[in-house]
Amino acid sequence: MSSNLTTNKSDQLKILHVFNQPRGGGGSLASTLATISVFKKAGHIVDSFTKSSKDLPQGLNGGLHAALKSLYNPKSITEFKQKLTSFNPDIVHANEFFPLISPFVLEICKERGIPVVFTCDDYHLTCPARTHFLNGKLCTKCIGGKEYHGILNKCKNSYHESAVNVAYNYKLRKSQLYKNTVDHFITCSEFTKEWLVEHANIEHNNISAIPHAIEIPDTSVKAEQGQYASFAGRFVKEKGINTLLAAADICKVPVKLARNVNHFVDIDLPKSADAIVTHGREDLAEFYRNARFLVFPSNWFETYGVVGAESMAHGVPVLAAKIGALNNLIIEDETGVFFEAGNSSDLADKMLALWNDPEKCTRLGQAGRQYAIENFSLDANYNKTLAVYHRVLR
Repeated sequence: MSSNLTTNKSDQLKILHVFNQPRGGGGSLASTLATISVFKKAGHIVDSFTKSSKDLPQGLNGGLHAALKSLYNPKSITEFKQKLTSFNPDIVHANEFFPLISPFVLEICKERGIPVVFTCDDYHLTCPARTHFLNGKLCTKCIGGKEYHGILNKCKNSYHESAVNVAYNYKLRKSQLYKNTVDHFITCSEFTKEWLVEHANIEHNNISAIPHAIEIPDTSVKAEQGQYASFAGRFVKEKGINTLLAAADICKVPVKLARNVNHFVDIDLPKSADAIVTHGREDLAEFYRNARFLVFPSNWFETYGVVGAESMAHGVPVLAAKIGALNNLIIEDETGVFFEAGNSSDLADKMLALWNDPEKCTRLGQAGRQYAIENFSLDANYNKTLAVYHRVLR
């Protein structure tokens, strides 16, 4: 569904987006690009200051580069100053700095009187590993200025990489950089918003929950015609794939897994697993639309759940773990169904019940699509983000 948003020239804003692009892309980057696109289409003047982690060398050499550049990168600061001078934005919207953009570019914005909005897509303010997930379980040991646990527990797979992330978090916390330079924070769920208020000392009136923008397809499917239960996302431990496979083995509902070609893998799937690799949005859309429902079995808090929102937009309901931001993704028995996170028996029961009630899948799917239009669409994201811009500009 296309956006019809327009703005008068007198209300036109000049917006500079600042973000580092991760190697594997992901929902956060896609949503940032979608927000940029819709603001351009609405008539605002939008530019980007961006770096890509693909430019880093592979292996240890790349890690050393990241360590050297993550906190204070003179080159990125010089280039950022030049961008501010040439573009002269009304507002800066930052998203992700690590590892190639120094977060201290925010001080330059402060010096020049340019307001800053910062979208926090992960938990890096309270967890050096960004996920609060360790060895298959939730972990909150670093909260309250105890980042050193990130090194003791080797949270990033090596002591070197863990030390880099711990040093990054420690410097941000001790310098109070974000507190002194960010005018307003954005998260993509109410759960993450409340988490950061409680654990990162962000004031309640300085943070808003705005779900990421997703494309709403022009047509929906009848979920009752779906041929399998789907999973889409990175093949990593925190996504709960093993919980899903164990549940499928119990209930015998057919399951298909999909990951993007650029996503890394850190789990070994059994040879019997039906897994595909998608190469673009068209592949993924077809995968969503041939499913009866999508299973979102995450074991970690999540911050939003973009694949769930995308599935709902196609009219395919979501069976989600009741954990973290997934609590905000669906409404129980209205737009989807919850199961107890990590409980493969409960998931198996819920999968079988949905599979055997195709009409319910269609009902939930159509309600979920309407919910996605109202809450996750480009228009919804635009209106809520623009309101934040106007607030900080006032």
